[in-house]
Amino acid sequence: MWDSTTINMLIEGTGATLYMTLLSTLMAYVIGLPLGIALVVTAKDGLRPNAVVYKVLDIIVNIVRSVPFLILLILIIPLTKVIVGKSYGSTATIVPLTLAAAPFIARLVESSLQEVDRGVIEAAQSMGAGLWTIIWKVLLAEARTSLIVGATIATGTILGYSAMAGTVGGGGLGDIAIRYGYYRYQTDIMIVTVILLVALVQIMQVIGMKLSRKLDKRITG
Repeated sequence: MWDSTTINMLIEGTGATLYMTLLSTLMAYVIGLPLGIALVVTAKDGLRPNAVVYKVLDIIVNIVRSVPFLILLILIIPLTKVIVGKSYGSTATIVPLTLAAAPFIARLVESSLQEVDRGVIEAAQSMGAGLWTIIWKVLLAEARTSLIVGATIATGTILGYSAMAGTVGGGGLGDIAIRYGYYRYQTDIMIVTVILLVALVQIMQVIGMKLSRKLDKRITG
């Protein structure tokens, strides 16, 4: 059973999972990072308070976050077909992964930026710093450690979503686990895919935490 074909299948599945996870994380941050910044800026005590904009963004984020991933995956199949041309496979799965992760990332970014000391922000304002200068050189710079920790959490979460996508032919290790471990009762393959998924999450977490520690100016020595 453990011939070269099976081993190659697992290697390709691992590659597909990494491809889906990393690209989805990148695309989700393209949407989620500006969204999180906008939530902080337009909040009641933000740099540019705007109750209407904040409420609209807050509702959108809450609604999308409330939809279970598998339901979202099926719900946006027409959109996935329009963007990718098909509704199955690793590339197609990136679309629902991105949409599911973006609001989650927006909340992580919002939480990280809210941790920035108000005194630092007020000092920048007193020196005449503009909105974008404060966002880039104060908020994002001061919150970089927390943002990296959040990115590590987000990546692990998205990897878990990618495995769930295997139930509808999403590709990667999740797809292998469903096809061989569940439908064909090959428990050994199921166990190996689980081990590989856990290992990937642990590796990503170690890399993320080491990077955050390296950039944390509060840690010395």
